[in-house]
Amino acid sequence: MKLLQAVRQGEVSPEEAAGKLQMQPFEDLQYAKVDHHRGIRQGVPEVIYGEGKTAEQIIGILGAMQEERNVLITRLSPEKAEKIAEVCPLRYHEIARLALARPKEIENPVGRILVVSAGTSDMKVAEEAALTAEALGNRVVRIYDAGVAGIHRLLSRMDELVQARVVIAVAGMEGALPSVVGGLVDCPVIAVPTSVGYGASFGGVTALLAMLNSCASGISVVNIDNGFGAAYQASLINHLGGAS
Repeated sequence: MKLLQAVRQGEVSPEEAAGKLQMQPFEDLQYAKVDHHRGIRQGVPEVIYGEGKTAEQIIGILGAMQEERNVLITRLSPEKAEKIAEVCPLRYHEIARLALARPKEIENPVGRILVVSAGTSDMKVAEEAALTAEALGNRVVRIYDAGVAGIHRLLSRMDELVQARVVIAVAGMEGALPSVVGGLVDCPVIAVPTSVGYGASFGGVTALLAMLNSCASGISVVNIDNGFGAAYQASLINHLGGAS
């Protein structure tokens, strides 16, 4: 749409526009094929998964996405973030290992997504979810360290729980939190198992299986430590309800 508007206003010639369109719907950088039509198809530009990519590769992908703002980069190390920030405006969140390239404030966030974590150790996954949801245009409320070992901490926030359109419940260990939350709210609950826990938690597998076997209705489950995936799904649900 921006390209067509530029042609209409005489800022870009039809020949230049034709050349740009030849690269659609993706641009081949050899090491990456940048999907320029992702935002048109799904409403959100391509998200860059930072783990396994070099800082130089990420910089190259951002260069191909130069018209996009609030480009999400997940699982990004501080060292890579520092290199990227030298050539591209970057807002980096070290706890979540998440960055926003060319950050732009969301003026009118919609709905209400509640992110609840069982323990402080789950915060890196919870923050990945919360920050992703905010970047996707959602109003987010955080309730951290409210696990079932001290359930009164969760119950003290019932006024916020009942106002949520979607709840993201993040827990490791035995993964009981989503079942409790699911029995308290009338909205979808997205359960996120984390790899937090001692040996028999098997790196989050115990929490994953507990969440998949929850007796509470309305719960869906994402992969272990996948705060981003939970937030993306929650955002889709939240935006169905409009701007209230």
